[in-house]
Amino acid sequence: MQRILFPTDFSENAWNAIVFALSLFKNEECEFFILNVFQLGSSGLVTTINRANETRLYQITKEESKRGLEKTLKRIEESYENPKHKFNTLIRISTLTNAIRQVVFDKDIDYIIMGTKGATGLKEVFMGSNTYKTIKNMDLCPIIAVPDDFKHDTIETILFITGLEHAYHTYEIKPMIDIAKILNAKIRVLYLGDINTLEPHQKTAHELIQKRLKGVNHELVILKKEKPINITIKELVEENNDIGIVCMINYWHSFFETIINESVIKKVAFNSQVPFLVMHLYD
Repeated sequence: MQRILFPTDFSENAWNAIVFALSLFKNEECEFFILNVFQLGSSGLVTTINRANETRLYQITKEESKRGLEKTLKRIEESYENPKHKFNTLIRISTLTNAIRQVVFDKDIDYIIMGTKGATGLKEVFMGSNTYKTIKNMDLCPIIAVPDDFKHDTIETILFITGLEHAYHTYEIKPMIDIAKILNAKIRVLYLGDINTLEPHQKTAHELIQKRLKGVNHELVILKKEKPINITIKELVEENNDIGIVCMINYWHSFFETIINESVIKKVAFNSQVPFLVMHLYD
């Protein structure tokens, strides 16, 4: 059974991520956890009045959170009822990152699925700040960031971008493999660079990735790096309608980190057309 976490602020952006997940896992036994997080500001001097004000604010905010979660559940039941799916609601008073980390650990979550601002959103933002912070700080669980204008009915190809810096273990890329199997999709492994200038460890990774993907429909593609990485990815997605998910591994001093630090990504919504799956290393 898949265990999926939906952090939500009750926006349509967050709802779109839920819809994507319900469709992606429609034929799978799943337990979903819908999480709303809020924080209460410090009142400075600790007085009886301040404590009373914070208590009232807590009760009001908690009730609003509870109503929002109930409304979300009702919306799911009315439009996406599925006997294979079970739902739970969670309220946490914390920072979003800390709350997500706690739930992932406590509930043994398999995927975090969140909304991002897409092409029709704020184009000067890489992703919604909460999603961006979660991707940067969360190393316990794969994350799928879903743009609010994503409309693909079918996903035929997952584009896996790699710098061939690490000989991935099967369990590290398992989230991507599992989704590829669910969708009956091909994994297109893309390396941007010159195959003739690979370092020894990159050659090893290049050989091993094919073994790791044995039994999964896949292909390896090598393209010369002629443009900034994010522009190349964006153009590939625009030119190939079969690509429905872009996937990367996040690890220290990595190819992923290079992409994140490219300033152009902060000016244009990264890969605004399709969901973005981020996996993590565990060694």
